[in-house]
Amino acid sequence: MDVKRALIVGAGKGISASFAKGLAARGAQVMLAARNTDKLADLAGETGALTESCDAGDPASVAALFQAADREMGGVDLVLYNASSRARGGIAELDPADVEKAIRISGFGGFLVAQQAAKRMLDQGHGAIFFTGASASVKGYPNSSSFAMGKFALRGLCQSLARELSPKNIHVAHFVIDGGVRSDTRKEPEGKPDSFLDPDAIAQTYLAVLDQPRNAWSWEVELRPFVENF
Repeated sequence: MDVKRALIVGAGKGISASFAKGLAARGAQVMLAARNTDKLADLAGETGALTESCDAGDPASVAALFQAADREMGGVDLVLYNASSRARGGIAELDPADVEKAIRISGFGGFLVAQQAAKRMLDQGHGAIFFTGASASVKGYPNSSSFAMGKFALRGLCQSLARELSPKNIHVAHFVIDGGVRSDTRKEPEGKPDSFLDPDAIAQTYLAVLDQPRNAWSWEVELRPFVENF
């Protein structure tokens, strides 16, 4: 798919930054969206990306984001939903308001972004909508119920949209990031190289899925470091 205009929602360091760099290297115009755009200054400078503030769980904010993409880029060919939130703790102690927020960002926000993207892509006859998932997309962990609920919802959304939109030339894909992602603050233990996922390597897979012929599209890919036990 020839992507000229890409929007990344929930942008920051790590996976989204690596993906933005990969897209920019291909000549795509990238727009980065986050609640706090100050943290995106270095990445925007490196990639030539536009930045836009957005609360992914708010319908009006998401609508305004896509209007900005229409105005500044003339629309979107690819959207990546990378935003998430969680409330940690045991079920008996969790604040319902915190859980509601977590589900709103991780799950409902994915719906809002996908809806705005689909409206435009259906009109133009092509596009791609990608979602970043996690281990919690397929298995719930103790003290992480809010994250599991949000990520399960996001995976269900993607599975449904893939069946609805793929026949209309819109590639929908979900990426299960089943392991820790390497960062400046998360480095491999001594003597255990490649025990964390490299965000640049993850981005390579996102780009490879983007390049798939439409007669053999993936709707889901699971990524894990080689040391993980299946």
